[in-house]
Formats: sequence, structure tokens, C-alpha cells
Amino acid sequence: MLAAAVLLPANATLGAVLAVLLAVAVTVAALARLADGRERGYARAIALAGLRAALQLAAVSALIGWVVRAVPLLLGFLLLMFAVAVRTAGRRITDNDTWWWAAVPIAAGVLPVVVALLLTGLVPVKGVALIPVTGILIGGALTATVLAGRRALDELRTRHGEVEAAMALGFLPRDARLEIARPAASDALLPGLDQTRTVGLVTLPGAFVGMLLGGASPLLAGVVQLFVLVALMAVQAVAVAVVLELVARGLLSRSRTLGGAEGE
Repeated sequence: MLAAAVLLPANATLGAVLAVLLAVAVTVAALARLADGRERGYARAIALAGLRAALQLAAVSALIGWVVRAVPLLLGFLLLMFAVAVRTAGRRITDNDTWWWAAVPIAAGVLPVVVALLLTGLVPVKGVALIPVTGILIGGALTATVLAGRRALDELRTRHGEVEAAMALGFLPRDARLEIARPAASDALLPGLDQTRTVGLVTLPGAFVGMLLGGASPLLAGVVQLFVLVALMAVQAVAVAVVLELVARGLLSRSRTLGGAEGE
């Protein structure tokens, strides 16, 4: 069985390769002028994301052994993960004070799954198991929340005339927004669906590879990866449904200057 150190040794060569890959990503984004809807280039964002990832992983690597020793510290670390996810998702979706509503879809998706795992004993109350499992689920909920929220609000801004027409026909504001935003928001499920459909054929996801490198049998690695994929689909389906409802009710919105229909 391969050891993790053999696959990716932590040395100067690895650092140089990572630096080159980050530079390539930044350069390509700059040359292709990749930008968001407000013409904010992604080159700088990619560079900062890479540097932040390095610093954050270094800090987590140093703290993780200390955090897992006591339940209060473990719970505090999990709450920190959740808070960062909420802030990140909320600010990706909206530019106003409604960003904190992103906590609802993330919690609605992740909390029931984590509680079920703890109650059934499948995951013990130990940081070595609970932190990575919860982190994977929070990450999946974050991604689904951001994609669904942005797509829903973009669709409502673009098609605000159709929303007004539906309300003129007697639709309630919530129902009118749902009819327009639901198909776009539902597309947030596609990345998770595609990953699940192609697992083992196109990709070997991180949980599977990590288990193999840790010395687990291929069968056990496959079981763990299957659990992760199915749990992520459940978490993301709940997150998308909840964020769509929040947008439809106008609780999660954007400034009126960005469009009139999404949160009025």
C-alpha cells in the first residue's frame, strides 16, 4: 500500500510545483480576462485563495491535534467552520444585510445528517472522525447554497418582468418567484449529481483515495466514499430547497439597484 508521504512528500519540490500551478492559474485567468458579472477579475481572487488556503491549512494542521483532545474545543472548532461557511456563502450571494440567512440552508442540510450519524454511532464524538465528516458536509452545503442563491437571484433580476406578469395574473409574490427561480436554482445540484454518477469511472474522489493511502481495503474505501456521496446529495438537496424558499419569500435578497424582483 502506498504511503501518503510517497505520493506527495512535503518538501521544497512540492512547494515549487504548487507555486508554479498557482501562477499558471492566475496567468490564464488574467490573459483570458475571466471575471464576474461586475467585471471583477478572478486572477487576483485565485492568487489570494491559493495563499489563504496554504495559511489556513498550515494553521489547521498545527491546531487539529490540540482541538481533538477535548469536546468543548471540538465543538468550538466545528462552530467556527460553520460560521466561516455562512459568511462566505452569504457574501457570495448578496451584497446586503440579508447574507446571514445563508446560515439556514447550510444548517438545515448539515445538522440532521451529523446528528443521525452521532446517534447511530456511525461517527464517534471524536475530532479525528467528526471534523473531516462535518467539514465535507458543510463544504457541500456551502457550494449548493451559493450556486442556488446566485442562480435564483440572477434569474429573478433578468426575468423580473415575468415575475410581475405572474403576479398580475393572480400569483402570490412567493409563488411567482418560485416559478421563475426554481429551474435555475435546481441546477446547483448538477455538480454533485455528476460526481456521483461518474465516481469510479471518471474520478476517484478524495475520501476514497485518502482511505486507500491510510491503509484501508479498497472495499472499505468504496463504502466510505459511497456514504460521502449519498450524504452530500441529501445535504445539497435540502440546502437548495431551503435557499430557494428564502429567495422566494424575499428574505435573502440583493440591493434594489441590482434588480427589482429578487427581494422586494
